[in-house]
Amino acid sequence: MNTINVCVTGVGGGGHGEQIVKALRLADTPYRIVGTDMSRLSAGMALVDEFEILPPASDPGYVAALLDLCGRREIRALFHGSEPELQALSENRDVFARAGVFTPLNPADRIALCMDKVRMFETLRDMGMEVPWFSRVRKEDDALATPRYPLVLKPSVGSGGSANTFIAQNEEENRLFSRHLLGIYPEFVAQEYVGTPDDEYTAGVLLDMEGTCINSIAVHRHIRTTLSRRLRLPNTTGRPELGPELVISSGISQGDIGPYPAVAGPCEEIATALGMTAACNIQCRFVDGRVMLMEINPRFSGTTSLRAMVGYNEPDVLIRKYVLGEEITPRFQYSSGVILRRLEECLVQDGGSQ
Repeated sequence: MNTINVCVTGVGGGGHGEQIVKALRLADTPYRIVGTDMSRLSAGMALVDEFEILPPASDPGYVAALLDLCGRREIRALFHGSEPELQALSENRDVFARAGVFTPLNPADRIALCMDKVRMFETLRDMGMEVPWFSRVRKEDDALATPRYPLVLKPSVGSGGSANTFIAQNEEENRLFSRHLLGIYPEFVAQEYVGTPDDEYTAGVLLDMEGTCINSIAVHRHIRTTLSRRLRLPNTTGRPELGPELVISSGISQGDIGPYPAVAGPCEEIATALGMTAACNIQCRFVDGRVMLMEINPRFSGTTSLRAMVGYNEPDVLIRKYVLGEEITPRFQYSSGVILRRLEECLVQDGGSQ
């Protein structure tokens, strides 16, 4: 089989770009990977065959520079590695399609929907799906209508890795954190905290470009460890069913990985009902036999390489189907296990890696 030239943007910083590179390295398909980032201070340089610096996705010349790279490097498949690049590629998907570059993306309107957490919750609720209580907060009193505490307060757009996320356990904290967030953002979302730290999952649904589900997988997250935990507080709400501690996870997932049909099945229904394509990642808690949604990411996950380690290689499957023309068997088999993570270092020197 001839080598397939693939470009992955945003390969530094431990984001989903790095995850896609690691997954492609685990595939049997022979890939030559061109990685990009905004500077040479990118640990992803050590993982790719070729590396190029691109301007930020917000730069007017970004798309032209990426298109030029794809032409020079004979790129056949292109993956974004950050959410700003996701939006840039989504807005210019036809440009890359005309150049013959396969770019697996969700529909533009679905990406826009999932980027606005409140609008996404409203859409799911209107579709008859169960979501925890939520409110769009544009003034301090908007979050006070909550039926009960605790609340999770976070930006309605962005907040990757749970940045600027708070837990309010009473009205005083609600007002304090609301005032703080409204000093940074024009609005944010308040959402009821549900379940315990042991109930949290991240589920991946892989769909083809026509929106048909190919397969699904889930990670039962271990979020009590320092690496996977953003915030931990003693539970002072008087609600013992939430456990002794309230925990918000970070963007670094680890834990038990496998099919988990009770969780992944409802997530498949959600992704299909929303009209998603390619990869869709759903954060949730499984409480009293029900999937309680936290957020939906319309992209490849920060657990993409973990999934590939058990034989569930999403970027490779899509390339084999749409670039190589292979027949992909739905519900392909993969294994289960426990996957843990650690920090790793690399020396980047004189424009190269050693």
